[in-house]
Amino acid sequence: MERLPNTLRRHLAAVRAVAVLTVILGVLYPLLVTGVAQVLLPHPAGGSILREDGRDVGSALIGQSFTGRDGHPLTKYFQSRPSAAGDGYDPLASGASNLGPQDVVDRLPDPRGTGQAARKGRVSLLTQVCARSKAVGELEGVSGARPYCTADGVGAVLKVFPAVGTPTRVVSANQACPAAPFLPVYQGVKVECGKPGEDYAAGRTVPVRGDARAVVPPDAVTASGSGLDPHISVAYAELQAPRVARERGLDVHRVRALIAEHTTGRALGFMGEPGVNVLELNLALDRKR
Repeated sequence: MERLPNTLRRHLAAVRAVAVLTVILGVLYPLLVTGVAQVLLPHPAGGSILREDGRDVGSALIGQSFTGRDGHPLTKYFQSRPSAAGDGYDPLASGASNLGPQDVVDRLPDPRGTGQAARKGRVSLLTQVCARSKAVGELEGVSGARPYCTADGVGAVLKVFPAVGTPTRVVSANQACPAAPFLPVYQGVKVECGKPGEDYAAGRTVPVRGDARAVVPPDAVTASGSGLDPHISVAYAELQAPRVARERGLDVHRVRALIAEHTTGRALGFMGEPGVNVLELNLALDRKR
């Protein structure tokens, strides 16, 4: 029998290797790992689904929102931290916003602009944090102020012209006209409100810290890296406790006791911070009715 050419034999060997590895790594290994997980850790392996009144209500491993059809928070429930995964807590779009601490300048919506992006504008990470802090403060009846934020919930950022030298023009870049700038004067120059459609890229970016002290915890205004975190900090849970107790007609001490019952410690005793599982806590509250 005539031997196959070397080139063809190498290709056939590669095909056989792909087929064998596909069966081993793509079929047998996943089945083995899944089987072991179902035996040793059946609840987590099944997604840690929680059931109430005979129906699935969520996963203990994946966060979810507790809002009404209008998107506003349901005031009798503890609220989760923000999520940047898809439309929120989408396991198929797990991830962060990928915006960093230098992302502080908005692109103001311009109704006269060309293209959807120009008309819609773009909100910086700083303004997202400021807006969330303001909203949480209003919901919980506390101050939503925090450093680098204006009273109206946007980033307190100036664009100074020229970029080097004595200022001749200063714009509050994230406050669209006719808003009153958060700072009336900067280095002797009157501060202007931002005008949609104007390009401020050439100006020097000057974030203004202010003297505000943050009452709203960081996890109330920032999303987790996965966007799926089901936990909030103990501080954020404690901040919400008076509202939840009031809405449900419960003693706030009973609500705080439930927070303590659903607080998990640091991983391995030293990694991370204690957290409160929001879904489990809200289910425990519903059982109190």
